Order: sequence, then structure tokens, then C-alpha cells
Amino acid sequence: MVTVGMNYVVLPGKQGEFEEKFAAVLGALDAADGHTSSTLWRDVVNDASYLITSEWNDEDAFKAFITSDAFRSVTSWGKAEILAGRPSHKVYKH
Repeated sequence: MVTVGMNYVVLPGKQGEFEEKFAAVLGALDAADGHTSSTLWRDVVNDASYLITSEWNDEDAFKAFITSDAFRSVTSWGKAEILAGRPSHKVYKH
């Protein structure tokens, strides 16, 4: 099993839109092979900063998801409309 932490900073005023989109993306995550669960966290100091933690059976399952058309369409929209910068992620193996 691996946990993936994905860090995002959104444009000012776009927090609600980002949270709504995450709720929609959760359906795609739940349908992805190897995905166990995901949670959206918001920074209490900087409310434009978010962390999504996702549990996966293995790193290959996560890599398959982030190279999928579903993920690509969401990230293209996010880059153009919501995000203040490039997101980053880290894989934690356990």
C-alpha cells in the first residue's frame, strides 16, 4: 500500500470551486483500480492551500490513474481556472 500526498494552492476566492470539483473527482478516484480512499484537507492558516491524501494498493495503480484521460481533463481545467501554481505530490510507501 502507498499513500500519496498531493499539494495544491488555489487562486484567491476559488476555494469553494476547488472543493466542489474535488467532490466530483472523488467519483473518478473511487472508480480507479487500486484506489482505496481519498481525503481533502484545508490548511487552517492559509485557506487557499490544500492537501489531498490518497491510499492506493501500489504505486503503479496511482501512476495509471494520473496518466488517465480522466485525470488529465481535470488537471487541464485546474491549471487554467483554479490553481495558483503547479501542484506537487509525494508518495509514501508503507
